[in-house]
Amino acid sequence: MDKKIKGALLSILALCLGCGDIERKKTTTPLVEEGQPLHIVFVTGDEEYRSEESMPMLARLAQRELNAKVTVCYALDSLGFIDPNRTDHIAGLEALKTADLMVMFTRFRQLPEKQRDQIVSYAESGRPMVGFRTSTHAFNYTEDSLAYWNNEWPAKVFGQQWITHHGHFDDGKIPVTRITTVDSTSVILNGFEPFDAYSWLYHVDGGDWKLQGDARPILQGRSLKSQHEMDGKLDEFPLTNPVAWTKSYTGEQGKKAKVFFTTLGHPYDFKIPEVRKIAMNGIFWSLGREADIPEDGVNVTLTTPYEPNNSGFGKKYKQGKKPIPLD
Repeated sequence: MDKKIKGALLSILALCLGCGDIERKKTTTPLVEEGQPLHIVFVTGDEEYRSEESMPMLARLAQRELNAKVTVCYALDSLGFIDPNRTDHIAGLEALKTADLMVMFTRFRQLPEKQRDQIVSYAESGRPMVGFRTSTHAFNYTEDSLAYWNNEWPAKVFGQQWITHHGHFDDGKIPVTRITTVDSTSVILNGFEPFDAYSWLYHVDGGDWKLQGDARPILQGRSLKSQHEMDGKLDEFPLTNPVAWTKSYTGEQGKKAKVFFTTLGHPYDFKIPEVRKIAMNGIFWSLGREADIPEDGVNVTLTTPYEPNNSGFGKKYKQGKKPIPLD
């Protein structure tokens, strides 16, 4: 073949290949297609508070009230059964790549780097987050090189780390914390009425501790029975503390995310309509859907019974269960 013709053909081939690369870049599917439903990913994995039961219930409500696509990620054993006692694995976290919202309820996980990075990459993306109770201590690594994830990371993202609570009293038998408003102007409190919660009160502010960043408390709890009161330590750990707040998180990429967090989360708390309403209103708020929150709050009427096991360690969760579709 003539060298000039061969060269021309190669040039045309290279140009075509280049056009193909450009075309592929143009047609790459964005994280969220315009007109597509919101995608909310619920990350569960705690061995005490039955998040594997409460979060699917909230996911169904989000699916109904926001017409959202929902994904629930669980701690699974090697056979695919839900096992919250397995602290080194949460299946399905790749779903966070296309999520519009991450709802997190984990406790003392030792996830491998890849899975942890999937959570952290989402947090750094500037997309909104909602967190429950033990997500103040989402991770628990024993290696000194990973200690940052145990306390500093959740404090920066959610507003506080694990400190203490007022005592394991009357677990699931009677409510132990009275919940009232701090800032009744927040739309997250639409439809709110004071109630008593089953969650023993977490200490997050006061004494040597302060909520971090621009956290703005909207609900407070008062412990109805306190070990710290019995021990004479109320100067350090007062009977009243924030139980829900809004804040922002700006990561290393400089992208600002909206964050709603509550230290409520006992499985029986979610039987209380006000708790479900706070959670759903918080989800709407974090997604920038404040205007869509009705004056009496998001509809949280359950069409599927919510009958969770009580909190507790060991094998007190419902065993032999595999994830099931929420449709």
